[in-house]
Amino acid sequence: MTPNPADMAEILAWYADAGVDIALDDAPIDRFEQSKQAAAAKAVKSASSKAVARATGGGTAGGGQPTQRPSPPPSPTSPLGGGAAAAQMERAIPDAGVVERARELATGASDLAALKAVVESFDGCNLKFTARSTVFADGNPQARIMLIGEAPGRDEDEQGLPFVGRSGQLLDKMLAAIGLDRTKVYITNVLPWRPPGNRTPTSAETDICLPFVERHIELVAPDLLVFVGGSSAKTMLRTTTGIMSLRGKWQQVSIGGREIPAMPCLHPAYLLRTPNHKALAWRDLLAIQARLAELAAGDESEAT
Repeated sequence: MTPNPADMAEILAWYADAGVDIALDDAPIDRFEQSKQAAAAKAVKSASSKAVARATGGGTAGGGQPTQRPSPPPSPTSPLGGGAAAAQMERAIPDAGVVERARELATGASDLAALKAVVESFDGCNLKFTARSTVFADGNPQARIMLIGEAPGRDEDEQGLPFVGRSGQLLDKMLAAIGLDRTKVYITNVLPWRPPGNRTPTSAETDICLPFVERHIELVAPDLLVFVGGSSAKTMLRTTTGIMSLRGKWQQVSIGGREIPAMPCLHPAYLLRTPNHKALAWRDLLAIQARLAELAAGDESEAT
């Protein structure tokens, strides 16, 4: 029986509340059927193991030691997804060496194009397999100022660019207020993939992606960094101090042998929820504008 529109609306609302707000595949996947197939494959495997045990005298050889048999290949289907997708999801579970592997790959990237290719091909973070896009960066890589947020949201995941949703539109207005736009700044995130339902990233996910954003900063070599939001600021400054205590105060970040001034600021999404704090954000923007003016004045004095 076809559900009526009201029932369908309730189902869609339930999915949205659970964080399921974007399609990852063009065609639907019957997860229930996959679960049945996985259970059937498990039953066949169990029956086969018992038959082998009976044929070999209870699974022992010689002095009673269990016989060693190679593990069977993984089932072609899984509740996590079908075929290659399931295998990718299983490989994406972080292991002890995944952070070091990410660091080695990041270090080996000689330019931004190489780093982007490395990030897009990296399969060591589970977030990649629940995201539609790898969100690398936007703006001018030659700009003096580099903005770093936490992670893409729904709109960013759809378009493959950072800060393009409602908060991104507010960020553009904030930058315009001090004479900047996306041709004069460079924008990226700590995480290149959207966490499902915009949930808070785990510490493991952040640790895995951190080498990529650090190498990103090293290659861009900006004169100023802006950490957009508390999560970005705490990650990049390696602190547990909250954003209300961090914002408005210049920090120093050591990246690639350089000391770079960094300003933590309030996230536009927070300002949309708490507009009375826009005055604080304006003070931070003025501080950034003043520091950029100092850099420009220094350039002029060196030229003369």
